[in-house]
Amino acid sequence: MNLTDKIVIYFGGFGGIGQKCISELLKKQLKSLAIFDLAENDEILAEWQKLFPSTEIYHQKVNIMQKSDIEAAYKMASQRLEYFDLIINGSGCLNDQLINSTIEINLLGVIHSTLIALDYMSTSEGGRGGIIVNISSVVGLQPEPLYPICAASKAAVTCFTRSLAAPFYLEHFGVSFVTICPGLTETSLLDDMTSKTIFDFETPIHSIVSKIRRQTAEDCARNLVKAIENSKNGDVFMLELGEISQVKIPDHWAKQLDDCLFLCSTIL
Repeated sequence: MNLTDKIVIYFGGFGGIGQKCISELLKKQLKSLAIFDLAENDEILAEWQKLFPSTEIYHQKVNIMQKSDIEAAYKMASQRLEYFDLIINGSGCLNDQLINSTIEINLLGVIHSTLIALDYMSTSEGGRGGIIVNISSVVGLQPEPLYPICAASKAAVTCFTRSLAAPFYLEHFGVSFVTICPGLTETSLLDDMTSKTIFDFETPIHSIVSKIRRQTAEDCARNLVKAIENSKNGDVFMLELGEISQVKIPDHWAKQLDDCLFLCSTIL
């Protein structure tokens, strides 16, 4: 996607990765940018508005854990911006002691935002189509013993997003779906990591987790924007230590699914 003159909504834009991503997005000369976040940061918002006067930039306070908040924010944005080209669902939680919050922020919020966005973006409903990018994690691609709750929520995001990338959904909605999986990134989410595990006893991983290399939020943001620009429907990207790699996930059920789709096509 060429981002010039595009209208973008970013969930979690005042977070560690989110702030850097917005700074990178604004360099692309967007038409409009709406930041949906429960947090507020008037100082950086004013700085962006000053640096990029040709882009309409505003903040809407949204609690990602409340579906009604998400619905209201999209409704207000549609009235103000008319349409959306790109949605980035970037809110996140890393604290396995907060089980409900982890699931609500990392998964349910993404699901609600995605489905509500489709109501406005779907070409079958008069929308213009576009791209929905859901930010998962490297722990959404493999097991993570220290944070199984977070891993479960992020793995669900990965599978949810890939599922919606089915060709028949693209044909119906005119919306592409892309999954982004950052590796460990230097943000406040990683502060005091060993106090956020689900179990309170020491494991061999506890002693090494603080020594694992991390990428900067700037590198992650730069590659996230680059991945979006070069993405196609169904892509899964891992952003690790300043590099982008496309993830090829094996299809373990291809034959049965192909047979099912063939039967459906013959019936229709």
